[in-house]
Amino acid sequence: MTFGGGWRGAVLAGALLLVACGGHAGAATAGSAVGGHAAAPQATASATSAGDWPRFDYNAQRTGVGPSSTGITAANVGSLAVRTVQLDGTVDSSAIELHSILVAGRRRDVIIVTTTYGKTIALDPGSGAKLWEFVPGDIGGYQGSAQVTTATPIADPDRRYVYAASPDGFIHKLTVAGGRQVWARRITFDPSKEKIASALNFNGGAVIAVTGGYYGDAPVYQGHLVTIDARTGRIRHVWNSLCSQIHHLINPPSSCSQSDSAIWARAGAVVEPGSGRLLVATGNGDFNGSTDWGDSVLELSADGARLLHNWTPTDQASLNANDTDLGSTAPALLPTTGGYRLAVQGGKDGKLHLLNLNRLNGTRGGAGGRLGGEVSEISAPGGEVFTAPVVWSHGGQRYVFVATDGGTAAYALRTAGHPHLSIQWHNGTPGTSPVLAGGLLYVYDEVNGSLNVYDPTSGHALASLAAAGGHWNSPIAVGGRVILPVGNYMSHATSGQLEIYHLPGR
Repeated sequence: MTFGGGWRGAVLAGALLLVACGGHAGAATAGSAVGGHAAAPQATASATSAGDWPRFDYNAQRTGVGPSSTGITAANVGSLAVRTVQLDGTVDSSAIELHSILVAGRRRDVIIVTTTYGKTIALDPGSGAKLWEFVPGDIGGYQGSAQVTTATPIADPDRRYVYAASPDGFIHKLTVAGGRQVWARRITFDPSKEKIASALNFNGGAVIAVTGGYYGDAPVYQGHLVTIDARTGRIRHVWNSLCSQIHHLINPPSSCSQSDSAIWARAGAVVEPGSGRLLVATGNGDFNGSTDWGDSVLELSADGARLLHNWTPTDQASLNANDTDLGSTAPALLPTTGGYRLAVQGGKDGKLHLLNLNRLNGTRGGAGGRLGGEVSEISAPGGEVFTAPVVWSHGGQRYVFVATDGGTAAYALRTAGHPHLSIQWHNGTPGTSPVLAGGLLYVYDEVNGSLNVYDPTSGHALASLAAAGGHWNSPIAVGGRVILPVGNYMSHATSGQLEIYHLPGR
């Protein structure tokens, strides 16, 4: 793909040698951009609202709603220029961005991404220049193989550190200024079967990571949630979705012969505002209402130590038998409405289930074997849901935006009679996890190769920007730029690219 005149980022000389802790080594180097194009000369930028996009879907609640102002509007979105940055890895997830960070001697905005083989790369979005790159020390053992990660990294609230995953089962704490590793913590004993697929989250001074399985669900593995002390790297708690009576990392099959119940949705763990409780959804696996929790929505305590409540659909056994993972997507939180604390749960069943968090299984009791209890349900656009919905409050209305490989749709929350969703608009254009920022809805069509921008209330298409194809990748929009990694982890590629759609001067 060509987007106009060429450019080359300035070389940042030198290298940083890292000494890892936690028994895992890696290295960071400073370097140059390795290719790209800019479609417009550098010029004075339009008025932009600078800020951070620190994690997948912007906030701990995973609403997918970013800054209210980005400088990008319905009037100028169609004229964004494109800067294509070549990477030495494929980013099958999303980027994060921090504003005005001191790197290489000056303050600048910084994009941070993690590749499928665990390289974490910092880039200058204004030029595409590589600022530093962290490389796991054991990357040679899995690079080019099917052992990958598709987890989006997360910035510490202090903006000095970033946390990232690697396919060997480790979470790494890195300095934002130079990519130096502070600690590394193992969260699985069998990374060849337990995959860190979901985005990391952060709550109460802890990094939250979850694990799932690989394509084909080769046994034995157990989906689990781990909370890691952000300062020390010590594991605080482990919660296993199979053999949940075990409260530490399982070394299968010695202590648990049950397999699957992956936690693999793009959003990973969702943090409830106020209480800090955690919500996850599990995939195919056994369910017994006591120790095994396959195909369920689970509410955990804020520290991730205890299961509080569950919603398990009445057809759980059928979902499990037919590879119809409920947990192909995570719960999406709606604002409290009419006394209801609501969440939307999609899945491979092609439905959107509206749940009341006060009565997840229809009762106020604790977790157990009771099935059903949802408030209402409606069909998802185009079938199976693998994406994270956007939840947006605007003009007194609550909207839910969902994209699948079969279409994109907006739903409005109605409360007459009982809470339910109704379709506001719908189209047949595929999409990955959408985001909303500056009053615009951004949806990446990974099938046909385009970044589509909509008016969120009407569904009117405002722009369709050319992009390469992809898989789980999703955009962010902040500071006069839309940042979109492209590519597919299943290609096993060791190179890839990042598209930066930008206002002049950005």
